[in-house]
Amino acid sequence: MTTYLITGGAGFLGINLARHLLKHGHRVVSLDFADFDYPERGQITEVKGDIRDRATVDRAMQGVEIVIHTAAALPLYSEADIFSTDIDGSRNVIESAHAHGVQRFIHISSTAVYGIPDHHPLTETDKLDGVGPYGKAKIQAEEVCFAYRTKGMCVPVIRPKSFIGPERLGIFAILYDWAKDRKNFPIPGKGDNLYQYLDVEDLCDAIYLCATLPAETVNDTFNIGAKEFGTVKSDFQALLDYAGFGKKVVSIPIGPALFALKLLNQLGLSPVYTWAYGTVTKESFVSIEKAERVLGFKPKYSNKQALIRNYEWYLANLSKFQGQSGVSHRVPWSQGIWSIAKPFFGW
Repeated sequence: MTTYLITGGAGFLGINLARHLLKHGHRVVSLDFADFDYPERGQITEVKGDIRDRATVDRAMQGVEIVIHTAAALPLYSEADIFSTDIDGSRNVIESAHAHGVQRFIHISSTAVYGIPDHHPLTETDKLDGVGPYGKAKIQAEEVCFAYRTKGMCVPVIRPKSFIGPERLGIFAILYDWAKDRKNFPIPGKGDNLYQYLDVEDLCDAIYLCATLPAETVNDTFNIGAKEFGTVKSDFQALLDYAGFGKKVVSIPIGPALFALKLLNQLGLSPVYTWAYGTVTKESFVSIEKAERVLGFKPKYSNKQALIRNYEWYLANLSKFQGQSGVSHRVPWSQGIWSIAKPFFGW
């Protein structure tokens, strides 16, 4: 039995990881400023606090053998919070882990570090060019982690594609809400670009491989994504078909659509942030060959299956979060002006 610390343990990835680790018989400590308000609360040790506070981090680190660092300020947070949490907070956590003799620190980064690339598939050796505060902060957080590899720590770095599944809301809640309410769903451009997602269960499997395989095998950087994926239009259409109301993905001319998305985001009227609207019209997929070859990673879910699995959870749990909004993946993001546009897509 191993003791794991999950930073961001009350978040979407955090709760899925906690369940995964509990299922395998491990002890789990959650560090998060949000309440761990799940049925598993009595099975874990909860430390409530901010990763930017070193004393709180040190308290959570007592007796920990493996750290899984998932905590991050997401793109809808302020730039100041993104940089202080994702860079300074990450430094706090890995410095504390090193001081407490933790030998394995698994850092959850993002494929946002690649920015808007000019080729595909992306490999772990491709250049990093983060878009917006979130992408830039994730690059700097990785640099902090790499420095501790030179100090003898085992620091696997995982770069997952956008991941979905039970407990995931955020920007995906807009798609699910429109599907539920029998609306067509607009996308900029034709939607014929390949776009890879990832199911959270597959991500948990990859993380667990990095936690349990020999240190010399996993002390590296790995892209993680779905093995099977289609175009934006085909995968979103599969969800609308599953919803069962005969609705369609609607293409909006790309120039006016991107101009409008950029303007609305700058005015604070839309939750569709820079990296999201900058990549949704382009090919976006990474090579997972390295993870398959080195870790033995075998993703179970395609894009379509992951979206439908998340939608099923959304419908089953709608009463728990209806009327809520925020900036984390635990709650739906406010639709802003899209709630006004929504009635016009019911034809």
